[in-house]
Amino acid sequence: MAAARMGYRVHVLSPSAGSPTGQLAEREVVAPYDDVDAVARFASEVDVVTLEFENIPSASLEAAASRAPVRPGVFALHVSQDRVREKRFLAELGVPHVPFAEVAAGGDVDGAIAAVGTPCVVKTAGFGYDGKGQVRVGAGGGRASARALAAHQAVVVERFVELEAEISVVAARGLDGTVAAYAPALNLHERHILDLSSAPAPVPDAVAALAREITVAVLEGLDLVGVACVEFFLERGGRLSVNEIAPRPHNSGHLTIEGAETSQFEQQLRAVTGLPLGSVAVRRPAAMANLLGEVWSGREPDWTAALSVPGVALHLYGKDGARAGRKMGHLTATADSLEEAQARVLRARELAVRPAASPPG
Repeated sequence: MAAARMGYRVHVLSPSAGSPTGQLAEREVVAPYDDVDAVARFASEVDVVTLEFENIPSASLEAAASRAPVRPGVFALHVSQDRVREKRFLAELGVPHVPFAEVAAGGDVDGAIAAVGTPCVVKTAGFGYDGKGQVRVGAGGGRASARALAAHQAVVVERFVELEAEISVVAARGLDGTVAAYAPALNLHERHILDLSSAPAPVPDAVAALAREITVAVLEGLDLVGVACVEFFLERGGRLSVNEIAPRPHNSGHLTIEGAETSQFEQQLRAVTGLPLGSVAVRRPAAMANLLGEVWSGREPDWTAALSVPGVALHLYGKDGARAGRKMGHLTATADSLEEAQARVLRARELAVRPAASPPG
């Protein structure tokens, strides 16, 4: 949408026809992500390649990069696709991170658990998001599940941390190396899926400044061009540590559409096309609530009721087939205070899912 508004023509490659992006693009190429030849042909017909999903096979990324610039960059994607590589990168960069041990497929996961200590969390190295591929190990058990998880794939074992909050910083890095970082967002999860983001996060100024500083260092270390999100744990006691890196526009950054001078999507476009980055100044406090498939509950939600709440905007992604846990869209609310923005967006979502009144009689 940002590209069309600024006069750019978009081609998209997707494994299935009629994808959300394909509904808006000038041209949609349907091919699997691992079809190296199709990816190479696709890249040869455009000026720059970017993505909204980082788990593209490395061979396909390299094929695309041989025909056109790939931004955020093959190295940034290589690092973020695998938790072991990501943890090593953070350690080498010298930024604070959760203590961890790595275990090869079929390796000694019990030894790693002993080294890290319990409670801890065992996570698959690849293809884990929204809580998938994770097992908590503690006094209550979990070791058998952890062994099963590690039997045929590499895992990382992380120390479990007592959280004060989870925050994230979305930032962009341009072709000239300039980095612009948005205000940190406070993130609340339900069943390991992001439920509510709000910004600016109500954290001490020193914490917000450090989070932005670390995010800049991460983007520079990855030599990334484009938008990325760095997710943080704020531990009880005030320690900040990096949890994960997402080298793309991020769910917690959706509120920048209404809440910032430049949305994360326009910022992505500016970065990958070599334009100057836009302002990341906060317009108004904003809160974003995800709309998962459960909101539909067999019927269309009541958008009329939801949009009766002042300051609320609706974004639906054009996905077909609402199902539990699937992100179908989001609501954003802005207000004069963060608390009011949060209350508005939660109220709007509540009204959307409220059952319709029964007819009289």
